[in-house]
Amino acid sequence: MKINERKEYSSKSEPLTFGSDTLISEAVASMSEYNYGAVVIVNDDNTIAGIVSERDIMKRLVNENKDPSATTVADIMTTNVRCAQEDDLVVDWLRIMSNERFRHLPITNKEGKLVNLMSQGDFVSYTWPELISDIKAKSFESWGVGHQVIMLVVAMLTYALLVQFFVN
Repeated sequence: MKINERKEYSSKSEPLTFGSDTLISEAVASMSEYNYGAVVIVNDDNTIAGIVSERDIMKRLVNENKDPSATTVADIMTTNVRCAQEDDLVVDWLRIMSNERFRHLPITNKEGKLVNLMSQGDFVSYTWPELISDIKAKSFESWGVGHQVIMLVVAMLTYALLVQFFVN
C-alpha cells in the first residue's frame, strides 16, 4: 500500500512548520498545544531544511543545558532528514524507520516540497491487519510448494518403512 492511500494520510492535520530562526520555546509551545512529537523546519519554498523531534530537544537542548528562549530550531535540528514521497510503499518506510530508529517521516511531493508528516504511530494501524492479511495470502500462495515437499517426505518415509518391513 502506498503512503498516500492510507486513511491517516488524508485525515491528518497539516504538519507544524517553522523557519530556521524560530526559537525553541515557540516550537515547543506549539508541539505541546497540538500534541506533536516533531516539527519540520522549512525553507521559504516549503522544501525541508530540517526536523526537530522530542529526541532532538532532549539530546541537543536539555542535555546540553541550552536556553530554549535563546536557542533557535536551526541550532538543534536534524539536518540529514529522511523523506518519503507520497507514492512510496508504507511497508518499505516502516522497515527503514525501524532499522534507522526514527519515528517521524516528512512526506514530499515530486518537487520536494513538504505535503505531510507521518509517524510510526500512523503506520501501526497498517501493520497488524495488513501484515496478517499478507501472511495469509503468502501462506496460501506457498502452500502448493510446501505441500509438495511434505508429500515427498511422507512418501520417502513410507517407502523406508515398507522396505524395512519386507526386508525383515
